[in-house]
Amino acid sequence: MVSGWVLRGVVSAHLIAVFGQPVFAGVYLSGDFDGLRMHAVGADVVTSLGYLQVIAAVVVWVRLRQVWPFVASLGVVVAETVQYIAGEGGALWLHLPLGVVTVAAVVVLFIGVWRQPVVRREVEHA
Repeated sequence: MVSGWVLRGVVSAHLIAVFGQPVFAGVYLSGDFDGLRMHAVGADVVTSLGYLQVIAAVVVWVRLRQVWPFVASLGVVVAETVQYIAGEGGALWLHLPLGVVTVAAVVVLFIGVWRQPVVRREVEHA
């Protein structure tokens, strides 16, 4: 049960961090060049939290027998990794829309982990 609460905590931190990214990008686009540095640091934080989230989701999968948080977290992390690489490479045509998608995905994942009960599912034997 503790593993489910850890996952909720990591997903919550991930959500807060991912919300900062468009803010930092907006600061930069408003002419404050420190915003780009904040956006880059934020990208490192978001990516790190995403990887921690995948680890917590693996523990939930093993201990609570709930696979959907792992699958969803892995999908988010893959998208964030592609977005990170696109941002580093200056491919804004991919970086910006993928950023919108990843923010939305983390919001949906946050809602999902907080709506679902944090209990072990029993395996049905045929």
